[in-house]
Amino acid sequence: MPELDFAYYGWAIMLLIGSGIAWTTNFFTLPGNWFIVGLAALFVSAQATGDAAQGMNWEAVAFLFALAAGGEAVEFFAGAAGAAKQGGSRRAILLAIVGTFAGSIAGAVMGVPIPILGPLLGALVGGAGGAFAGAYLGEMWKHGGADRSMSVGWGAAVGRVLGTLGKLLVGVVMMVVLTVRVFS
Repeated sequence: MPELDFAYYGWAIMLLIGSGIAWTTNFFTLPGNWFIVGLAALFVSAQATGDAAQGMNWEAVAFLFALAAGGEAVEFFAGAAGAAKQGGSRRAILLAIVGTFAGSIAGAVMGVPIPILGPLLGALVGGAGGAFAGAYLGEMWKHGGADRSMSVGWGAAVGRVLGTLGKLLVGVVMMVVLTVRVFS
């Protein structure tokens, strides 16, 4: 019967907990999936021995890297496409990005009274609201039409929500891959 390496499994569990915390930062427009890649790379580099053909190895880190890049692409293109589809200007798109970041922080702070999920949902809703406000203000500043600005704002908000949900889904896939690879 093979011996259990308690130190390895202890570090593996800490890796998964740290990765779960990193994943939640995606709600705040932070690069949570990239944090997961970084933690996985630290874990692999800290392993003194191990069979490179199985378990957590550099090939798995490279796969996580590719997934994280895909998640960023989904988030960026969905967020930008939402405003651009409605004819939004570059200024509206840029201000939507700034608004997303500020709104997600404000939403998280306002969601604090609700245990556990409050800050996460607040960040998602706040980010969408910030994207709306930024795109609306940017379009009003550039072109001045309220109806057009409203359409661009709604497009940015919907795009931001879809982009964030897509990035979160990619992060879940990364967590599953990480869990399977660490314990195989």
